[in-house]
Amino acid sequence: MTGKTERRPNIIFILIDDMGWKDLGCYGSSFYETPHLDRLAAEGMRFTEAYAACPVCSPTRASIMTGKYPATLGVTNWIGGHTKGRLIDAPYIDHLPSGEKTIAAALKEAGYRTWHVGKWHLGGRAYYPDKHGFDVNIGGCDWGMPKFGYFSPYGIETLAEGPEGEYLTDRLTDEAIRLIRQNDGTPFFLNLWHYAVHIPIEVDAELTERFAAKARELGLDRETAVVPGEPFPCEHKKDLRVQRRIIQSDPAYAAMIYNLDQNIGRLLEALEETGALDDTVILFTSDNGGLSTAEGSPTSNLPLNEGKGWMYEGGVREPLIVRWPGVVAPGTVCEAPVTSPDFYPTLLDIAGLPHEPQQHADGCSLISLLKGEGAPERDAIYWHYPHYGNQGGTPGSSVRAGDYKLIEFFEDGRLELYDLKNDISEEHNLAARFPELAERLRAKLAAWRKSVEAKIPPVNPDFVPWR
Repeated sequence: MTGKTERRPNIIFILIDDMGWKDLGCYGSSFYETPHLDRLAAEGMRFTEAYAACPVCSPTRASIMTGKYPATLGVTNWIGGHTKGRLIDAPYIDHLPSGEKTIAAALKEAGYRTWHVGKWHLGGRAYYPDKHGFDVNIGGCDWGMPKFGYFSPYGIETLAEGPEGEYLTDRLTDEAIRLIRQNDGTPFFLNLWHYAVHIPIEVDAELTERFAAKARELGLDRETAVVPGEPFPCEHKKDLRVQRRIIQSDPAYAAMIYNLDQNIGRLLEALEETGALDDTVILFTSDNGGLSTAEGSPTSNLPLNEGKGWMYEGGVREPLIVRWPGVVAPGTVCEAPVTSPDFYPTLLDIAGLPHEPQQHADGCSLISLLKGEGAPERDAIYWHYPHYGNQGGTPGSSVRAGDYKLIEFFEDGRLELYDLKNDISEEHNLAARFPELAERLRAKLAAWRKSVEAKIPPVNPDFVPWR
């Protein structure tokens, strides 16, 4: 007699654009309001040392889809980005290669319904989600941001226009809820990648005024929020200066965060109403650090150093929440370092599928952490960003091994070594104090770059200093 086959769980992967590590109440924000995401953390596991694979979006997104580091793939910059300064941007692949078997394709093979809703930014039409294992693509295209803003008409070719004035985050959530309600009980993988909270910072004026009033009540409107810094290192912004936000007080950004949280609440409510909530694993994270040094500098990542586009913690450390009823103990906190390539083998384990190590070559499954059984064996975590960001960062690579993180900057070859356990803000460079450790990590980083054939930015022969 054959026993009953256990049903595979639904999986919802929620990826937010440019959300910083401290942009949620459960991560320490005292200005933004995120009751539904705080609830999600209370019902699941909150990671304190989760990392994006890159300080900008497209490489991290490609890494999540493939289980590989951006340098392994060759997708190392946000697609469409090119600039120069003292160095010339290293070449990179401008799409998610067709030969990669994405996690969507792997789940689809196993019988999952696969739906992508929201931002994609992994190449032109030949590389859209429907070409990478998704049955449905709503809103995913080559855009990195809402080019015409968050209010309809959007102009997104893969999203039918809504009524004038409809809000994009609301609409994408509506589309996700519709798919859930129409599902016939087949396990599904919903890739819900919101365009929020990427610029432009746009949201309902009434909601913005609510947070403006809160800022006034708290006295935040009387504090210095943004501090001018050094000139940008990239040529196209050489006449501008870095603008560092040091407190969370932007009312419009707070309103965008609140709207996003309310939409997560609507999604959870729909899952509960359809009876699917307890059969669904939900993962929530971001693609890079919060925008804190340029383009309006709408958020602050302090105590983390810098933000989007930088090699420091503010550029790559992210919120990560996992809710898995019956497996993840509610209210647990995980302090183990994890990174974007880890999601691929983790989702295979969640679905009860065999690993495909030739595909997710750089990922470690987090299943043991989720079950409270300890961290997977990992030698180190690596980053390689051989580009100038739009936010003030310069090209470099970094490695984290244990509590120590080493950054190698390509402009001048300098090394910065930090003990993250005791110096989360990366204020104390220990490279001169511990030269042997710095050299050992530098050699490890160089060996890894060689193994993945990472591209190094060449010197710009036409560079004229302005800094």
